[in-house]
Amino acid sequence: MTTNAAAVAAPRVRTGGPKDDGPQLLEHALGWVLVVVFAMLVTRLGLL
Repeated sequence: MTTNAAAVAAPRVRTGGPKDDGPQLLEHALGWVLVVVFAMLVTRLGLL
C-alpha cells in the first residue's frame, strides 16, 4: 500500500482545531477590531 492509498483509506481525524463552519465574517471583523485596538494602544503608549 502506498502512502497516498493509506491516506485515502484512513478516515479523517479531527484534532480539535478550527471548524470549517461557523461565523467567519464575525471572526474576521473581531480580528480586525483587535488589530486596530492594539495599534491604538501601541501608538498611545509611544512604543512606535
